[in-house]
Amino acid sequence: MAGLLKRILGRDRGEALRCSAVVAAAGSSTRMGEDKLLLPLNEQPVLVRTLRALDRCPYITEIVVVTRSDLIVPVGQLCKDYALGKVTKVIVGGKTRTRSVLAGVRELDPKAELAAVHDGARPLVSQAVLEGAILRARECGAAAPAVPVKDTVKRAKDGLVSATLERSELFAVQTPQVFEPSLLKAALSKALEDGAELTDDCAAVERLGIGVALTQGEYRNLKITTPEDMAVAEALLAQWDEA
Repeated sequence: MAGLLKRILGRDRGEALRCSAVVAAAGSSTRMGEDKLLLPLNEQPVLVRTLRALDRCPYITEIVVVTRSDLIVPVGQLCKDYALGKVTKVIVGGKTRTRSVLAGVRELDPKAELAAVHDGARPLVSQAVLEGAILRARECGAAAPAVPVKDTVKRAKDGLVSATLERSELFAVQTPQVFEPSLLKAALSKALEDGAELTDDCAAVERLGIGVALTQGEYRNLKITTPEDMAVAEALLAQWDEA
C-alpha cells in the first residue's frame, strides 16, 4: 500500500528513479543512402549525440543499444571512445523495429521501474523532453512526447482525396516513449504473435486497449531520415551555438 501511495502522490525530484533506455539503432538507412547513425553532425556522429543526451539524463540508469550485426563493433568502439558510461550492452536487433525493441527490453535491468525507447536517429532530444516523458510515465505507466501537426493532413486512395482530417486533433509522436517494463514487453510480444506491423511502440500498447499520455515534445526533436533532415539538424545546432 505504501508503494501505491507513493506512486499516486509522487516523489521528490531528488529521489532515485530507475529508468532503463533502449536505443533503436538497427535500421537500414535506405532513405539516407548511407548509414545515418555514423554520419558526423557538427563533428560528432549522430548516434553519439543521441547517446550523450540519454547519458546526461539523471533518471536514466542504463542504456542498451540495439543495432545491426555489422555495426556492433563500430558502435561499441564509439561508446568507449566517447566514455558513454551508461551504455551497458550493444546487441544485435531483429528484422523489424518491434523485434529489435523487444530484444533490447529483454536485456534491461529487471529492477528498472520504467523502460524508455528512443530512436538512435533523434540526436537533438532535450533534457526537458526526456524528463517530461519519464515523469509522466511514472504516474500513468505509458507516455510519449508529441507536437501538433503543422500541415493540413488528407486521407487519400488511388491519388484522390477521400477526407480532410481535423488538424487540431492530430499530433506527431516522438521518442522517447516510456512505459512500465512488463507492459511494454507484453505489448511487443503480443504484436509479434499477431503479426502486427508497427512503426512505434505506443501502437503496441494501444493495441491492448491502454491509453498513452502525451507530453510536450519539441519540433527540434526531429528524426534524421533524409539528407534534408541532416541539413536541418546542422542548422539547429549552429543556431544553439550562436545563442
